[in-house]
Amino acid sequence: MLKTTVIAAVGLFCLAPIANASSDAAWNALFAKANGTCIGQSRMVSPEATAPVVFDDATGKVAVLLREKNPKSKKMVNVICLYDKKSGKASLAEYQWQGQ
Repeated sequence: MLKTTVIAAVGLFCLAPIANASSDAAWNALFAKANGTCIGQSRMVSPEATAPVVFDDATGKVAVLLREKNPKSKKMVNVICLYDKKSGKASLAEYQWQGQ
C-alpha cells in the first residue's frame, strides 16, 4: 500500500508542470491579441513589430515594440505598447533611442 501511494505521489509531481503549462495555441492566441490591439491603437499603416515580450504573471503585461517611417517627415516613429493580459487593454507611448 505504501509503495502504491509513493508511486502515485511521484507520478502526480511529475505531471504537475505539464498541467500548468500553456499550450502553443494559447500563447499564439495571446500574441495575436496583443499584436492586433497594439497595432490597431497605434494607428500605424504597416508597422514592423517585435515578437511579444512576456513579463511575469505578477506584472501581467506583454510588450510589443512597433516602428514605422512617417510618410510625411520620413522619420522613424517608435512606439512601445504594453498589453494587459487580464483587461485586454493596451497603453502606448512613443519613445526615442538615446543619441538619436
